[in-house]
Amino acid sequence: MPQTPGITYRLALGCLIRLGQILSSKEDAGRLLEKVPERSEPLPLRRRGSPRPTGGGAPAANGHWSAINAWLISGDWGSGPAPGRAGRSAGMWRAAVRALRGGGAGAGASRSASGAAAAQLRRRLESELEDIRGAGTWKSERVIASRQGPHLRLADGGAGIINFCANNYLGLSSHPEVIRAAVEALEKFGAGLSSVRFICGTQSIHKDLEEKIARFHQREDAILYASCFDANAGIFEALLTPEDAVLSDELNHASIIDGIRLCKANKYRYKHMDMQDLEAKLKEAQKHRLRLVATDGAFSMDGDIAPLREICQLAQKYDALVFIDECHATGFLGPNGRGTDELLGVMDKVTIINSTLGKALGGAAGGYTTGPKPLIDLLRQRSRPYLFSNSLPPAVVGCASKALDLLMESNAIAQSMAAKTQRFRSKMTTAGFTISGKDHPICPVMLGDARLASVMAEDMLNRGIYVIGFSYPVVPKGKARIRVQISAVHSDEDIDRCVEAFTEVGRKHGALP
Repeated sequence: MPQTPGITYRLALGCLIRLGQILSSKEDAGRLLEKVPERSEPLPLRRRGSPRPTGGGAPAANGHWSAINAWLISGDWGSGPAPGRAGRSAGMWRAAVRALRGGGAGAGASRSASGAAAAQLRRRLESELEDIRGAGTWKSERVIASRQGPHLRLADGGAGIINFCANNYLGLSSHPEVIRAAVEALEKFGAGLSSVRFICGTQSIHKDLEEKIARFHQREDAILYASCFDANAGIFEALLTPEDAVLSDELNHASIIDGIRLCKANKYRYKHMDMQDLEAKLKEAQKHRLRLVATDGAFSMDGDIAPLREICQLAQKYDALVFIDECHATGFLGPNGRGTDELLGVMDKVTIINSTLGKALGGAAGGYTTGPKPLIDLLRQRSRPYLFSNSLPPAVVGCASKALDLLMESNAIAQSMAAKTQRFRSKMTTAGFTISGKDHPICPVMLGDARLASVMAEDMLNRGIYVIGFSYPVVPKGKARIRVQISAVHSDEDIDRCVEAFTEVGRKHGALP
């Protein structure tokens, strides 16, 4: 008669589960294998329905699990045989160990190998992290326990602080009308679409916002993305081919750099805002079908503004197109806040604009491309971040739409930026600091040394001023700085207190005489 399979199956299953939990390498499996007997007496067979033998079977096997488990967990396999009854259980142990050891095509061998690889990866990562700490470039994340705004509370308690490190240029992140619009969109259109745009993820509010963005920038059409990083990742690959060329400023944002890497066009990099070098690269690129000059409108780490007039003149001379990333310009540069192309009077000469909804325009999330309608139509068909990402949540669309409404109704908020920016830059220069850039609310306080930037930023926080030090790899080595960002909702008293704290901390740490 056939043997009852219950004991065999239970032993095999329990054995494999236990070994998979405990063994972390083939060496461990090998040491265990040496302790499992090669031969043993089989358990007596029995007919179905016959009484169980008192000295063996499931009760006997189960009675030894506690000893077996303790032995496995201890890892002390150096002396004596495996505990428990000799018999079919030993065969089960041996089969399972062999599988883990690689003698069979089981999942255990892969698990053992992956365990060793994971340990190796952990050691390498921990070493890299220690190097970052040692270099003084470790970036901590402070937890905020209040709304975004000029004044914050941190989660660890203490007095309120003045915030000078947000991209909340117009102060709309917590504007009551923006919040109300987000809540209304949430209640009317739901939490999200659970879909990409071309399947069932396009609502009327998405189309309305795209139309509003195009109208604001005075372009033909616009397309929404989850972020401007995604917009930059999606534009170059869809537009450019190996027959084309892209010419990029060497200090362009990482998202532009990454987006260009994804495309197959011929790549040229010109020196930062160096028009002679750009012209030389344009001459070299004449052999290509299409030439696209790509630049930030305003550079986020240095606070300087691209020379768009000169760029557009060169583009016209050498039959090239101009692309600008306006993340740190949309909403507050130019007479109506349309950005650097409006500020410098070249709106009709810039072909493509990418920008964000996550900074001045409500601060939630989202990005977009705006430009010629055929280009936008092509992006809807070929841009991978657009095709394979969920639609923007209705609440995000609602608050961004309201922020644009406020901006188009009046330019008063945008215009308030200039005087406050000038106040900070002037007072800091008088105190003896070097401030990079010109006439932009991004005001980098140049310090050079990464550790000095980190220590000074921490000391500023102790004085109630929230600023962040930036160092390599975010900025080039030797060009560490503390980036200060002015908001329309900062008061003159906020700005003056920030300058006073910088002066005290700068003298303490030797940044000022």
